[in-house]
Formats: sequence, structure tokens, C-alpha cells
Amino acid sequence: MRYLSTRQPDLPDQETHDLGQALRLGLAPDGGLFVPERLPCFAADDFSACADLPSTATDLLAPFFADSALADELVGICRESLNLPLPVVELLPGQAWMLELFHGPTAAFKDFAARFLAACMARLRGKNNHHAVQTVLVATSGDTGGAVAAAFHRRPGFRVVILYPEGRVSARQAHQLGAFGDNIHTFCVQGNFDDCQRLAKQALNHAELAESLALTSANSISIGRLLPQISYYAHAVSALATRAEGSVDVIVPTGNLGNALACILARDMGLPIGEVVLATNANPTLDEYFSGGEYRGRPGIETLANAMDVGDPSNFERLRWFYRDRDLREAAISAFSIDDETIRQRIVTTWREQAVALCPHTACAVEVLARRLESGAQRPHLLAATAHPAKFEAVVEPLLEQAIEPPPALAELLARPSHARPLAADFDALRRELIALAVP
Repeated sequence: MRYLSTRQPDLPDQETHDLGQALRLGLAPDGGLFVPERLPCFAADDFSACADLPSTATDLLAPFFADSALADELVGICRESLNLPLPVVELLPGQAWMLELFHGPTAAFKDFAARFLAACMARLRGKNNHHAVQTVLVATSGDTGGAVAAAFHRRPGFRVVILYPEGRVSARQAHQLGAFGDNIHTFCVQGNFDDCQRLAKQALNHAELAESLALTSANSISIGRLLPQISYYAHAVSALATRAEGSVDVIVPTGNLGNALACILARDMGLPIGEVVLATNANPTLDEYFSGGEYRGRPGIETLANAMDVGDPSNFERLRWFYRDRDLREAAISAFSIDDETIRQRIVTTWREQAVALCPHTACAVEVLARRLESGAQRPHLLAATAHPAKFEAVVEPLLEQAIEPPPALAELLARPSHARPLAADFDALRRELIALAVP
């Protein structure tokens, strides 16, 4: 499988890269995002006999790894990184299930993809080690940074630099981001997530800096983050096939559109998924577009569902590339924007009626489910539950009027000291810090 840039014409003579090159570079040389030259096709029941997620992922991702230096490593990569609990819990009998993606080491869905990327990158270093240390640069609106830090923590040959927006992540998220130490360096950026994302892209696109520091990305712009996410949707809908009796609509809380794009690609590869519904917070970009408006990126709005505070989702460029020959608005994709007050109400209602505690992001998905059922939707639904509610205690606990116990791995991180350095939302400031970190 070869990988192309979203910014080059879809022509036979376009420059292509193998998977290893795409993972190392993070961004394509022209600033575009890497995409596979084609999508493999599967039958709806191809994964029904797979006993666990690593088995499903190995079969599904084999075409993407074909002819790469990692092809023979895929089984080990999947077994090492994707051996996390993946419960599918019934929310409404016969109508809706929750795919709980928050049982990893940092209590968020990002753990699956971050661990997968780290396992790939570690094996690539063993095959082609040109730099003493590779720098992994990640912008985060809360959960990505922690997951990447956990995945690369103390891995020889890697330095991780985390950029998060000051005051735009929960207190526990901020503590988690600064609690790793060792080869993890955390910066609190005086701006919003879009500023963090802009700085990361500028660094990756700076040829001299990227080469000298062996820079790569661990954001959802990395193809190594996107691929494993496809596999957990494939595994979940295959497991639901007998209970749901056919395809299911999937509701995905989304900010930067990576997790939702993975679900869309799973459907396009033949999995039994009907409509893909994007649940966003008060940031209206995707809702406006899929309601018939023009795509208009803008600065992110601060909300209770802070991990989705994105006004210009990077992965929209990938989504539009995959649908370059089709009308994206006729692709059975919809989007709903949920405001903060409705998030609060949904958290309270779900707790009172079902004794289920929701994080603000998952609450957006549950609210969208309620609206769809009220409007007469018939097909069963699968909802992606993206983070443990204990990561957002300042929002959730006052609404439930009780404490939410952190899972053990999160509690252990919260018990550590935490430190982050302030950073202006300025590329020169970031460049100086990156260069300083590389000085022995």
C-alpha cells in the first residue's frame, strides 16, 4: 500500500510514500495529510469470528501494511497496543449500545491509537535509526496529549513535546499532562487549541527544524492514529450484528474529526454501518456544513466538552479527499451541535433515569441519540463513549451531587507532581524551546 498527500492531484505520477515514511514524517512534504491510495473492501461478516480487537485489527489493517517494513510486525503491534478492554454496553434495550473506549491507561479513547502509533514507531526505529532521538510533537485539547505521553513514556529514542491551551483543559487533564516527566515535556500555550495545532503544523512544515530534530506528529493528522481507530468500529459492529440484526447508525462525539472519520472509513470498507452522526459541542463548523452551508473554519469556542473545542477540524481535509468524486452531503453523514446547558441537562437526566455517569463529550452523543429517537429513527444505534467522567469532575460531580472515583491508572497519575512550562502562541518561541530540548 502506498500513501498520497491530500493536496496533490490524484494522478498516477503523484509522489507516494510507504507506510513507514508516512509515519515518520507525520505530514506530507507539501503540508497535506497522508491518505492510502485505496481502501480495501470487506464483507459485512468478515470479522464476526474474531475473538478480540487485536485479531480484528490484524485482519483489517493487513492491506494498509502490505509491502511496508512493518508488514511482518503487524500481529505483534496489534497484540501489544490494542489489548485493552472494549465493552459494548446496552444503553436502551434493543435500541442503543455504548462502545466504552475509556478503559485504557489515561481513561480516554485516544489510548488505542496512541499506543498503536508508539508500537509502530518503536519498531521503525529498530529498523532504520538515523537519529539518536526522535521528537514526537503533539497538540492537545485535553486527552490526546495524555495518551501520547503514556504511550511513549520512557521509550528509548523518543522525546515527546506536548502543547495544550492554557485554561482550556480540565484540572485533571492538565495535571495528567504534566505528571509524566522523564522524556515527556509539557508546555501550556497562551492561546486556544487551534493555536496549538497551528504551532505543531508550522514546526512539522519547517524543513530544517523537522530534519534536525526528527520531528513527527502524534495528532490525529498522523495516519498511524487513524488506522487503528477503524478497527474498533469494525470489531464493535461485528459483535453487535446478531443483537442489532443488521447495520447500526453510529454516533461519534468529535472535535478534530479523526475518530469520526475512522468510523466513516469502516463503513466505506464494507462494515455494517448505516448513518454516521457527528455529535459536536457549541462549535458549529460541522453542523453548519452538513446542514447545507459552506465549510467555514474559525477559532474554537470554549465549552464544557473541551476536548472538542475545535473550530477548524484538520481531518476535514482527509474526509473531503476520500469523497472527492462524490457529494459529501449525500454520504449519510449528519452533524448536531450541542450547547453547554443541554450537556448539563443530559448528564443529569441520564444519571437519574439510568444511573449512568457521562463525560461532557459522551453526553453530546447521548443527547443526539435522544433527538433522533424522538424524531422517529428506527435503526439501532451505537454510541462512542470517549472519556471517563472522572476526568471532568469539575463539570460532572456538581451535577450528580456526588464524587466520581477515578480509575486506578488515572488516580496514580493524579498522585504524582505535575509541571508545565508556559509558552507564547508564537512559532519562534516554540522553535527555541524545541532546539533547547535537543541540546545535550
